[in-house]
Amino acid sequence: MLEINDLHAYYGDAHVVQGASLNVDVNEVVALLGRNGMGKTSLIRSIMGLASPQVKRGSINWKGQALLGLAPFEIARRKIAYVPQGRRLFGSLTVIEHLTMLKSASAKHGWTVERVLATFPRLAERRSHRGNQLSGGERGMLAVGRALMLDPELILMDEPSEGLAPVMVQHLEDVISDLAKQGLGILLVEQNLYSALAVANRVYVLETGKVVYEGAKEAIEHEPAKLTQFLGVK
Repeated sequence: MLEINDLHAYYGDAHVVQGASLNVDVNEVVALLGRNGMGKTSLIRSIMGLASPQVKRGSINWKGQALLGLAPFEIARRKIAYVPQGRRLFGSLTVIEHLTMLKSASAKHGWTVERVLATFPRLAERRSHRGNQLSGGERGMLAVGRALMLDPELILMDEPSEGLAPVMVQHLEDVISDLAKQGLGILLVEQNLYSALAVANRVYVLETGKVVYEGAKEAIEHEPAKLTQFLGVK
């Protein structure tokens, strides 16, 4: 569904994405891995058409149609949802208000408020709490739930497990796996290598803005030298 070819993006004169190419299909989770500062978030932001970084060369196609040059809201209307790093919730809005920003609470089709709350029972208990009253794990759940209310076909997740307790990471992994089984494509940026490998079908490794590794997750799991070389883990 998503095809990125030879993408180059800049912050001013800083060349942060240097010819990256990747693809994401239906029913699969693709993990985008790499150390801090390697361009993973910049690549995600480029897909969503955000003002920075500035894409100067390459292509991003969704179902064969170009995304470059479209505003973020136009990209979202194509059923591409974004879970940003840091969650980016509104501190003054309640859980329910976050979930009904994109769709009425009375909606009966696709992802509904009740379906999100059933997926994340903790949010059901906190439905009247404001964003600034939620724990880190609850904010993470809400950020994913808000994205699902778009009824997406593709979800871009940037560090969704950041700051989560291990039990919440496990729950998030289960949700991601279930979403892929339901037909969604997921591009997952993660620092938590083992969490990413628990759900991913394929893996890309980004280093200084370039894709330096691509393969099935089983391949990189059985190549410890590459894990050490690219990710600094053993």
